Amino acid sequence: MNKKQLELISLKTGISVKQIENTLELFAQGGTVPFISRYRKERTGGLDEVQIANIKEEHQRLTEIEKRKSSIISAIEKQDKLTDELKKTIENCYDLTELEDIYLPYKIKRKTRAVKAKEKGLEPLAKLLLLQNNINVEVEAEKFITDQVEDADEALQGARDIIAEQINEDIKLREVVRNKFRREAVIYSKVVKSKKEEAGKYELYFDFSEELRKVPSHRLLAIRRGEEEGYLKAGIKLPDDDILISLNRRVVKYSNQAGKQVEIAIADAYKRLLEPSIENEFGTLSKEKADKEAVNVFAKNLRQLLLASPLGEKRILALDPGFASGCKLVCLDENGNLLHNENIYPHKPQSRTIEAGKKVASLVSAYKIEAIAIGNGTAGRETEHFVRNKIRFDHDVKVFVVSENGASVYSASKVAREEFPDYDVTVRGAVSIGRRLADPLAELVKIDPKSIGVGQYQHDVNQKMLQESLDTVVESCVNSVGVNLNTASKHLLTYISGLGPQLAQNIVDYRSENGAFSKRSELKKVKRMGNKAFEQSAGFLRIRESSNPLDNTAVHPEAYHIPKQMAKNIGVKVEDLIESKDLRKKINLNDYISEEYGLPTLKDIMSELEKPGRDPREQIKVFEFSQDVYKIDDLKEGMILPGIITNITNFGAFVDVGVKQDGLVHVSQIKNAYVSNPADELSLHQHVKVKVTAVDIDRKRIQLSMKDI
Repeated sequence: MNKKQLELISLKTGISVKQIENTLELFAQGGTVPFISRYRKERTGGLDEVQIANIKEEHQRLTEIEKRKSSIISAIEKQDKLTDELKKTIENCYDLTELEDIYLPYKIKRKTRAVKAKEKGLEPLAKLLLLQNNINVEVEAEKFITDQVEDADEALQGARDIIAEQINEDIKLREVVRNKFRREAVIYSKVVKSKKEEAGKYELYFDFSEELRKVPSHRLLAIRRGEEEGYLKAGIKLPDDDILISLNRRVVKYSNQAGKQVEIAIADAYKRLLEPSIENEFGTLSKEKADKEAVNVFAKNLRQLLLASPLGEKRILALDPGFASGCKLVCLDENGNLLHNENIYPHKPQSRTIEAGKKVASLVSAYKIEAIAIGNGTAGRETEHFVRNKIRFDHDVKVFVVSENGASVYSASKVAREEFPDYDVTVRGAVSIGRRLADPLAELVKIDPKSIGVGQYQHDVNQKMLQESLDTVVESCVNSVGVNLNTASKHLLTYISGLGPQLAQNIVDYRSENGAFSKRSELKKVKRMGNKAFEQSAGFLRIRESSNPLDNTAVHPEAYHIPKQMAKNIGVKVEDLIESKDLRKKINLNDYISEEYGLPTLKDIMSELEKPGRDPREQIKVFEFSQDVYKIDDLKEGMILPGIITNITNFGAFVDVGVKQDGLVHVSQIKNAYVSNPADELSLHQHVKVKVTAVDIDRKRIQLSMKDI
């Protein structure tokens, strides 16, 4: 990458050229974002994952621009129109829009009106008109009457078509129009009259307009969806025709006959060529911007969801609630293995409540159950009430309500069939609910993030952009937490830095054939585990049972010599350093600084010695809904209720108050002060208090507020 490109990335990201250069070198050597950010801080100057990912994204963007430049230069060269000056202009251009403007006059065109006019020999007349000399245009036009040109009017029309195309292809004039669109463009929508009755959900957009630069992403995506579904007609336009005055001022020199012809050509160029082209450009740009905002919302929500508090390695009884079909019940051991499954029928129509209660109590006792997970879908509140109030346990058991979003997708998936080939979807769904309580991250990585139910307009945004963003989030979360090498599923291992599906499967196969890994270095025996894959992955894989305590930390094997030397220098073992804060205080980090390892890495090592194998996620808290509310009919305006935030969008947050239908806290109702972004104030799964402000039972809409509570 040349100096200019490095400077451009630096300008865009605010990161120094040296840091960018080093980071790109690490990528070229096969480094991943999690590995580089965690284990190469000295090389990057302590850049975090976001900064490193931004460098990668900008590098890819500039790489694509370089490819486009080569393609354009090659295309113009084939036409024998490539001058040294033009080539230099293209090579020095790093803006894709500007690049396409430069290329526009050289694009192979279909039979445009201008092309046809040139074929009729009218280009000299167009050039004459553009000079805007004081001529009689009718007389001059008559000179171009031929078998192909019937009269002077046709000649003038052809000349104006040529001028219009030149106006459209003029880089400076296109930028004039573009700047006007940037400042003043309006997005508008109107209802398709024949579909007005069916388009109720788009009522807000039946006669809508807003400045394009101010329209929030959720409104723009809603308009786009309404347009795609055929309910709305939408577009982008300037609020007035002042743009023609600006264009005329730049092109029309004299108010004579020739000048009038040029003025007519400008109006035609704008309406027929420039306006549609720039409108389409801004439509694409605004959609990309809205997509990016929506994807960012989704990614932020997904991160919070994946990093939700885990219960940990506990024995869990999980219930997938239901009425007529009963509740599917499963018992899981500390590692999430299925021990038992059956159905109970505590609700109508069977109402075998006493029998179901005895069964749950006996299973809790028999399997030494420590927690109960209840799905929050159909019959969820009723099942929670049944468990909390109708059963007496012989020891303390915590009860949790768990989101079912995506559980049905998992239970019918190939992943679930591989894990539980001998059980049906109901058992798999219940197991997923229980495992989500134990470790949300380990379970949710098996499900397509788009099925988890967070974000906004996820089906309307660029799916490639969305998938890449979500994959990045999952990879980041898995590596920030780390995984137990001896219990992690293939799907969890897939997201570990440097592994991927094949190596993940090879690790699982190795475990099956040889038993649990006893030390990290044993990873090198796994089929296809080369030095680079080991380097990238080892630090994120934990072995609790290892004789080397460092194998259960985020200290990378390449740096094991450092804590070993620290321990040796004060006459103790590494285990002693881990156990004793006083011993760690004796370590002077400056004594261990080298060319390869600086204070950032040394501080990370000390942090790991302080809390080996620590989980960065918060501890889980028990939550209870109001016992007075079970369905939407129970809600009354003014009620203050406990709730859990289930989704965050740009326009507000959705809160589960225990009635199966989430309520909306609009962005204006989050607090008394102005809130620009709900995600700055709230987080997914946050426990909150909300006030019911409106209930629409027919439309199943609940309006909530967090103000003055």
